[in-house]
Amino acid sequence: MVVNILNEGDAKVIVIDGRLDTVTAPELERSIAPLLAEKSQTVVFECKGLEYVSSSGLRVVLSSYKSVVSNGGKFVLRNLSKDVRSVFDLTGFSRILTIE
Repeated sequence: MVVNILNEGDAKVIVIDGRLDTVTAPELERSIAPLLAEKSQTVVFECKGLEYVSSSGLRVVLSSYKSVVSNGGKFVLRNLSKDVRSVFDLTGFSRILTIE
């Protein structure tokens, strides 16, 4: 998995490429922890290159969402592939999260 953090206007865009699974989820969590502590910001997970997400990956997404929202911000998932979107749909996450 490769993670890049970009500024896009007022938003922080976290570009995720590869697999978000048991091995890579802790890496993502560590790399974005300081960013998630900031107040009142928009955080976008850009998932165009995300090939797979496991339950560990879903946990990181949900905890990131909770951190951003509790700090008064907005959390968005963007460009999910059909396969990855189906995981979010099946788990009910798509009813909780903003997906564009």
